[in-house]
Amino acid sequence: MKKNVVADLILLLITIIWGATFVVVQNAISTLPPLTFNGIRFFLASAFLFLFLIMFYRDQIRIIGKKLLAAGIILGFWLFCGYAFQTVGLLYTTTSKAGFITGLSVVLVPLFAFILLKQRPKVAAVAGILIATVGLYLLTLSDSLTINKGDFLVFLCAISFALQIILTGRYAPRFPSLVLSLVQILTVSVLSSIGALFFENWQVALKPAAMMTPAVYWALLITAIPATALAFLAQTECQKFTTPTRVALIFAMEPVFAAITAYFFTSDVLTGRSLAGCLCIFIGMILAELPLDQIIARVKEKVSAPIGKN
Repeated sequence: MKKNVVADLILLLITIIWGATFVVVQNAISTLPPLTFNGIRFFLASAFLFLFLIMFYRDQIRIIGKKLLAAGIILGFWLFCGYAFQTVGLLYTTTSKAGFITGLSVVLVPLFAFILLKQRPKVAAVAGILIATVGLYLLTLSDSLTINKGDFLVFLCAISFALQIILTGRYAPRFPSLVLSLVQILTVSVLSSIGALFFENWQVALKPAAMMTPAVYWALLITAIPATALAFLAQTECQKFTTPTRVALIFAMEPVFAAITAYFFTSDVLTGRSLAGCLCIFIGMILAELPLDQIIARVKEKVSAPIGKN
């Protein structure tokens, strides 16, 4: 089997895991406060990556310097914001809606790239943003014409993830992926722990009774190792054998898996308007990553090309 096919299959597996963890996290934070949960989750993930670094890539420790630490902390800050907004938002909204709103980060990337990096967005990206915006309106607006607090928090999560993706594109080529990921994930753990210290009753949350709840320890085990540490490592390695466009298209399936998981495990059923909104967001995410400009250019070339003699 070709390496690019294997890479795509592994990325699809990561996407399934990420989609499924929405339900797992939502169940866990009913017992353990969101920031406390994230602090423990990312600490376990960073500890795993540190052991991996010591065992197999010890030579990369020498590369750690001020520039790498600064890059990792900046990425970690936006990753922290993304997971904090998402986890707290799950307290007030459904798993399916959270999955699709989080997926908007795929659409927001070309928009922020234009604002921050002055990169002109493609025709497909503009169309995808417009369609996804309509979907967001249909998905989040309630009958009282107000936006659910949880939906708004998850939308801030999508913005944070989009900024993290853009900045990763800037810093990743400059530094080793494993060390950069370790600093980034450890930063999320530290910031989450500080937030829990000031805004949550973490002392009650860390009692053995809370930690030994099956919903909590299973969620920590699943999200810390497969969904964080291994997922980041696998993504970094797999992107050597596939294109960013294919990666984005695969990751666009995350909200679909989140909705499927929610349907089977929480009986989360969306209304007709919400389903229409989800469909618009999904179409927008796919459309934003299609090489529509290249397709239009090729069609123009064929139309303008002289007809050959028979």
